[in-house]
Amino acid sequence: MRNLINIFDDLGWEKAKDYPEDTFMKTLRDDKDGRTIVLKIPKGFKMASHSHVYTEQHFVLKGSYMSEGRVFSEGSFQIFSPREGHGPFESEDGALILVIWDGIKTD
Repeated sequence: MRNLINIFDDLGWEKAKDYPEDTFMKTLRDDKDGRTIVLKIPKGFKMASHSHVYTEQHFVLKGSYMSEGRVFSEGSFQIFSPREGHGPFESEDGALILVIWDGIKTD
């Protein structure tokens, strides 16, 4: 039986390393196939552009963020290919984002 994780409760949150201060995350999956987290970004969040060696997906669950002049509000989805630059990111009021990194590396 799989563990039940409630993404909206107060359990399991930890400071998100490599993210701006007051950013928290809840890990839902972390294995050879990839990683899935819920990212809680605070009011006034700002993060520089960056890229990864993995495919990254964003699902905005609550709130919104702005990137490259566009607002991504509740229900928005974005996918970034490996090594594709994305950002910068800003959020005036904060947001809750489901982030999925696929586990397949590219050469």
